[in-house]
Amino acid sequence: MATQSPQEQVNSQLNNIRWSLEKLQKQVKLTSARDRIEDLDTKIKGLAQRVLSLRNRGYPFERILESQSGDLLKKWQPLRQAVQIQINQQSTLLENALRPLEAKLGQAVNATRSPAMAAPILKSLAAELDNLENKASAAESTISGMYDQLEAEANKVFSHLLQLEWAYTCLDQACFKLMPTEALVMAVKAVWTRDGREDKDDPDGILYLTDQRLLFEQKEEVATKKVLFVTTERKMVQQLACEVPLALIQDLQATKQGMFKNEDHLNLTFKSGAPYQQMHFHLDGQNCNDWKSLINRVLSGEMTKDRAIAVDQVEVEKVKNAPTICPSCGGTIQQVILRGQESIHCEFCGGVIRL
Repeated sequence: MATQSPQEQVNSQLNNIRWSLEKLQKQVKLTSARDRIEDLDTKIKGLAQRVLSLRNRGYPFERILESQSGDLLKKWQPLRQAVQIQINQQSTLLENALRPLEAKLGQAVNATRSPAMAAPILKSLAAELDNLENKASAAESTISGMYDQLEAEANKVFSHLLQLEWAYTCLDQACFKLMPTEALVMAVKAVWTRDGREDKDDPDGILYLTDQRLLFEQKEEVATKKVLFVTTERKMVQQLACEVPLALIQDLQATKQGMFKNEDHLNLTFKSGAPYQQMHFHLDGQNCNDWKSLINRVLSGEMTKDRAIAVDQVEVEKVKNAPTICPSCGGTIQQVILRGQESIHCEFCGGVIRL
């Protein structure tokens, strides 16, 4: 590679300084900080409406959501004003510090005809630009430090609402309907590994957790025609593949699997009377321990206590007063009766028992 001449070296330095100056002209306005607080402002102001929308879609749990959204807004309003004042003050100081450097660039351009004269000017200008860039970065850090904690709290609520909104959108598009007064707790993309070992034939779909059941809906495109092992035709399969009352869960294990322990798995063992002895799900995009906690909260009754919308007590009493003996054959009814069921079938005589 040919060695640059002094003139070429000066021209190269000048181009680098021009690029740094253009970048700094944007940075000193603290545009990224302004955009960040505007995004946060929009998020926090929209939380209450999003919670209300979820309630209207049927989500009755976590009565704290309303107060969380209100508390975040109360904290944010005075803090936003303080942050805005700090941004305006810091950007004014930074822009004032940049003006002499812009003038110095003009001097450097005029001096480039003499590399010997231009070199020290460019070196000094580059150092001053670096120093101002460090000050701008420090100002951005100071400003973000004013609301980092609140932003983290808001983002946690925001992400949780996103998950719930996605779950209810999946339910809206599902091939089945929940029973009256049954409520969705959460949903997650999952693979039902029917023998505990995942393979390409295992159904892919959505695992739903309600306050009464686990339901798995297969929802995937499957190959219907292949030519020389290449898929040429596909069809969408969407069907309710399995459902189990939560009351029949005997044991629940959440495990991290895979080479890097980054795969989330749920293994469920069921009591006598369940349609399956065991079920295994590979979850996609949500933490298996979070799911274990959710299921246990439903089983313990904690989710019911944390309702913002009460359950219809008529339906609750209907389950409590359900018959324990078949009126036709006298057989003992052992099956789990769910809220919202209108009837059950006697497992001995097959008779229909109205609830």
